[in-house]
Amino acid sequence: MKATSVLPVLFFLFSIQSFAQRVEGFSLENIHTGESFELDSYSDSKAVVLVFTTLSCPFSKLYENRVIALHDNFSKDGFVFVMVNPHFGNDEEENKPAVLERFKGKVSGLAVLDDGAQLLTKQLGVTKLPEVVVITPSQTGFAVAYRGAIDNNPQVPESANMRYLENALESIQNKKNPSPSSSRPVGCNVRVK
Repeated sequence: MKATSVLPVLFFLFSIQSFAQRVEGFSLENIHTGESFELDSYSDSKAVVLVFTTLSCPFSKLYENRVIALHDNFSKDGFVFVMVNPHFGNDEEENKPAVLERFKGKVSGLAVLDDGAQLLTKQLGVTKLPEVVVITPSQTGFAVAYRGAIDNNPQVPESANMRYLENALESIQNKKNPSPSSSRPVGCNVRVK
């Protein structure tokens, strides 16, 4: 008798986990252009890749070239890459001239968003830098398809044997759900405003 009452509970718990986290629309300023980046404008993309990062975090610096390489490889296939800075304007070194200088000549078309108020950071529960949240559109809105680390080796890119973000993007490209759908990010803590 106990086994039959446990089955519905297990099914219910499994079904809750199978639904991806929904993402509310947001609008943040692109530090490069001063224009507004609105999530709802990208409903025809394959995915929006949000990379939460800062200029001052050493882990963010270590991953910068890998993010740019992924942007170069996947943006032509309908993936939108965006850097989100939750410390912009809150720290002396996190300012517009520093952002413009840091990315000058490195990549074109990669937005860096001002989330100094940390509204998006808090909405998505981001706690580390860098941390990635990949959002996919559907007819019912946007949902998180993958969240977590870029890969498993911040110091030596060539030694990374788990390329979480790249694998997630390839899965989405092949119309599959990323597996794993999350990983533990390693890096600097987001300083809560």
